[in-house]
Amino acid sequence: MMNFLKQRFIKPSKNAYAVVTGAGSGIGRSFALELGKRGGAVVCADVNLKAAEETVALLNAQGAKGFAVHCDVGDAKQVAALAEKSAALLGHPVTLVVNNAGVGLGGMFDELSLEDWQWCMHVNLWGVINGCHYFVPGFKTQGHGAIINVASAASYTAAPEMSAYNVSKAGVRALSETLFSELAKDNIRVNVLCPTLVPTNIIKNGRIPDRYAKLADHALMNYAMTTSESVAKLTLNRLDKGELYTTPQVDAKLFWIMKRASPRLYAKFMSFSYRFVRTKEA
Repeated sequence: MMNFLKQRFIKPSKNAYAVVTGAGSGIGRSFALELGKRGGAVVCADVNLKAAEETVALLNAQGAKGFAVHCDVGDAKQVAALAEKSAALLGHPVTLVVNNAGVGLGGMFDELSLEDWQWCMHVNLWGVINGCHYFVPGFKTQGHGAIINVASAASYTAAPEMSAYNVSKAGVRALSETLFSELAKDNIRVNVLCPTLVPTNIIKNGRIPDRYAKLADHALMNYAMTTSESVAKLTLNRLDKGELYTTPQVDAKLFWIMKRASPRLYAKFMSFSYRFVRTKEA
């Protein structure tokens, strides 16, 4: 009964002692700043320490506490150190981790090298696995905690020429769904974020062929349906409500409904659309 009341009335996004990976820009920075507005103290982890320090400066400017830490999330030892160091910096056990760090990778399947696959999995999938692995035990010990894993609508849309990225994000979604069920009894909430296009640096810093990068940039400039700030707010609100999924945009919801309603027809639709686009390009 007590666990039920905690789950229903406690809002983990309020006054959180949080760790956000990939906090140097984009959605990660927006999560950090929004948590600061909600009274939280935030460890901003990023492979780019300077970018993390810039986020901390923004946190400090709004009167919140922030700490910058360099971390390659795909390196288990670095994430283990991050978990230990974060509690010391915050002066309190971590209560919320946002596994946000990610990279972009595009191209036809037979154009991708195994090194490309390993690079993508290292950050997108192993980064989330490592984050959950090293923070969940602490949450269990203290009797509560919260996890936000940033996946993508790519985790279920399975769009062509995004095989490695799709697989990495599908793994994040599957892990999140599993943990949502496993950890509920331990008063640990889990939310998985599955957006479509959001203005971030993932295309700029990713391994995306020029033809796709230009299309994506055009789409972001003209058709992006939301901002990283609104995505962070919505996700934290849904976490507070105990919801598992956050699909912030209309197109993300539409693809989700189509895929669940008729997987076979959806696959045919994607195949037809891809052939049409390739024929038009030729």
